[in-house]
Amino acid sequence: MADEVTVPLLPCASLDDIVAFYEVLGFRTTHRQRKPNPYVAVQREDLHLHFFEMPGFDPQQSYGSCLVLTSDTGELYRAFAAGMRAAYGKVLISGTPRMTRPRARKNYDGLSGFSVIDPGGNWIRVVQNAVVDRTPAPTPTGRLANALANAVVQGDSKGDLRQAARILDTALSRPEAGDDPVALAEVLAYRAEVAMALHEPATAAEMLARIDRVALSAEDTERAKAALQSAIDTAVALA
Repeated sequence: MADEVTVPLLPCASLDDIVAFYEVLGFRTTHRQRKPNPYVAVQREDLHLHFFEMPGFDPQQSYGSCLVLTSDTGELYRAFAAGMRAAYGKVLISGTPRMTRPRARKNYDGLSGFSVIDPGGNWIRVVQNAVVDRTPAPTPTGRLANALANAVVQGDSKGDLRQAARILDTALSRPEAGDDPVALAEVLAYRAEVAMALHEPATAAEMLARIDRVALSAEDTERAKAALQSAIDTAVALA
């Protein structure tokens, strides 16, 4: 048979928090019950997520995770980000819930991906559907681009923000004359995001200040558009 559908069932501490958050992202509640077990189902177009409430559950200890395959990670990210800005005045990049920015994933053949960490501590991993489009990002070249690719694997895929920070800090501590200014802006922007997720606002502010000092041509500015938008979102979150 070819018409099976798989729907993830994820834990949470509060159904109310889950429903409120996913409504911000454009989901609607399709089913909810309190008895015999607290349970809710939410849907956004063809994306279905179901949650069950557990008394005493700690979202920080959650191992809940699922993959969402989409034909356009950027489009879905922009929709989620717009919902966050409308509801919270900013894109949530620290604490729980939060969302990472789409980036090429070295451990996913260079295809794009981002993650939503919801109020239940569940990682909703949105990735490019390789069946629909298997066009990877260009292979990273240069030490900064390689450092960024390795840091994204640690921070965005594995959730090891400390290791991501170490990789980025090592790269930033060894500037070279031939460094690509766009790659530098990307590294600084991601380091600022990581700092916010680690609750280190002073470091985030330092990285944002360094981005302002990066000399970018008009062409560079266009290439660095995503990084510069990330820096703006981080600055708003920092304010």
